[in-house]
Amino acid sequence: MTARAEPGAVAGISVLVVEDDPVAAAAHTLYVEREPGFRAAGTVHNCADALRFLDRARAAGTPVDLTLLDLYLPDGHGLQLCRTLRAAGHSTDVIAVTSARDLAMVRQAVSAGVVQYLLKPFGAAALHDRLERYARYRDSLGRTGEATGQDEVDQAFALLRTPERSTLPKGLSAPTLDTVASVLRDAATGLSAAAAGAAAGVSRITARRYLEHLVDTGRAVREPQYGSVGRPELCYRWRTKP
Repeated sequence: MTARAEPGAVAGISVLVVEDDPVAAAAHTLYVEREPGFRAAGTVHNCADALRFLDRARAAGTPVDLTLLDLYLPDGHGLQLCRTLRAAGHSTDVIAVTSARDLAMVRQAVSAGVVQYLLKPFGAAALHDRLERYARYRDSLGRTGEATGQDEVDQAFALLRTPERSTLPKGLSAPTLDTVASVLRDAATGLSAAAAGAAAGVSRITARRYLEHLVDTGRAVREPQYGSVGRPELCYRWRTKP
């Protein structure tokens, strides 16, 4: 275990980073430390150390507010850790930080009490958006007493669930991205930008921008396809390996 900080009474929303890759763990911890209103409580690399850290923090009277949790850990699955934490009475909220794109996994995460699901790879802006929304969610439910009505409850959940469209690069729209991603995911073989554009109902140039975004975010791979003559054509295919 690499403990970045001992449990203690320090201002700010405390965050435990649980990530087995040391480079990714360091990056996520740095993102948290740079986020106003948050502090990195600790950094661990497996389920056992995460449970021990959270137990110690609770015993010290300073339970961890939020856990950034990778799902594929060397000694167990992150969702099983979530269930263990709930059974042990831990109240830390969980944001899953993972490369797992299987929709069944997403459903399991929701049932395990995961409040947000952030796909790897991502940059500081994406994590900033999730942390900012989480902070606003906590503020909205920070007072004691009862909700004034359904609207207040809906607003609190919306702060967590409604995606920020600004997280996409300028000029890209979520509906078109979903369409291009669906076309690529359903293709039996790799597609050129022209073929993907024709299937999605957009131009080749537009399709290429979205395909390149899918490559940049780790959801697709780009590879040359060699023909008999001329320059090789770039083809894109959906990344199936987590």
